[in-house]
Amino acid sequence: MRTLYSIGILFYTFIIRLAALRSPKAKLWVLGRKDWISSLKKALKKNDKPVVWIHCSSLGEFEQGRPIIEKIREKQKDVFILLTFFSPSGYEIRKNYQAADYVSYLPADTPHNARLFISIAKPAIAIFIKYEFWYNFLHYLKKSRIPVWLVSGIFRKGQPFFNPIYGKCFRKQLLNFDHFFVQDETSARLLQSIGISNYTVSGDTRFDRVIQIAEQASSYETIERFCGNNFIIVAGSTWPAEEDFIARYLATLPRNAKIIIAPHEISEPHIQQIERKFNGSCIRYSSSIYQCSLENYNVLIIDNIGMLASLYRYGKIAIVGGGFGKGIHNVLEPTVYGIPVIFGPKYQKFPEACHLVDIGAGFPVCNYQIFEQTLNEIIQNTEKREHIKAKLAQYFASMRGSVDLILKRLDSMGR
Repeated sequence: MRTLYSIGILFYTFIIRLAALRSPKAKLWVLGRKDWISSLKKALKKNDKPVVWIHCSSLGEFEQGRPIIEKIREKQKDVFILLTFFSPSGYEIRKNYQAADYVSYLPADTPHNARLFISIAKPAIAIFIKYEFWYNFLHYLKKSRIPVWLVSGIFRKGQPFFNPIYGKCFRKQLLNFDHFFVQDETSARLLQSIGISNYTVSGDTRFDRVIQIAEQASSYETIERFCGNNFIIVAGSTWPAEEDFIARYLATLPRNAKIIIAPHEISEPHIQQIERKFNGSCIRYSSSIYQCSLENYNVLIIDNIGMLASLYRYGKIAIVGGGFGKGIHNVLEPTVYGIPVIFGPKYQKFPEACHLVDIGAGFPVCNYQIFEQTLNEIIQNTEKREHIKAKLAQYFASMRGSVDLILKRLDSMGR
């Protein structure tokens, strides 16, 4: 099985290298791994501290791992934190992350790379976030007797580990983990069903992260001028499907309402496309600072990265994008402020979205008519919004504490 897997990794790497001739993202993937051996050796040359290796696939997984990294940095000064990413969308944004001692790409998961990486890094522990199952890295970590944890793990019945016919081959990967910190009871029961008992139901570390973000949320004078005393709808990480709905809804937007829209893609062509949809009733954030009077605009387009998590604090309702494509973006960032969230129909693979639907704070919509009806109902019903706010306060209070639970176990390892 591992031999076939390794051949597959070599084939995948070859395809990425071909794609790099045309794709900027694939090119970053290839160039970022160039000279990784000498770079890693240089970073660790004078290190005499225990290495804590944390691996995240991309930016979303990083946000789950981030509170753990920062707690480790706060509580344990005498460790070297090595942070790796698989995807350019994670590495390129967080390559200068100051809480880590060294940030790099994870080399392709070949037997040679895995063996060499581990022999250079010599981690005291390896912590993989959510979905990371790199067969060769896991094999050599186990062989080197290095503890391996999966944190904020989430398992679904459709994953190959649980297939009654061919699942046994894939389960071998799971046997390399020393402990699983899983998000929910469903994941725990699935692990139990295949004879794995070394798990803890610890919840999702993202709850601790979004609570921290909300407590430290930035304020923006320009945003406050745009908002005034109006009813604010914040649309975050939007794609064209949500943007089309919002543009159509603008014709029936209540007089005391305004919209802040932070698109997933902020390229100039896409921003221009959004501007055309709103036909002169919108202004870019980068231009708004030069406007003395913002009351003539109903829509503010955020044309930069990094503001969205704090912007939700200004909203009474949130619209989160992605649910008409591969899947919704972060629905915890808005709901931590106690506001209801609307999203597209593809949310079932996201437990937190399912929980929000169950408690009546998340509203999936599949077409424009339901979108308009849902928005109007929430806008007009103050009592409903207050009820949702109370429900969300209870929900987040019950879900916080995952990071402390994980760190408590890490502390016990050091004693």
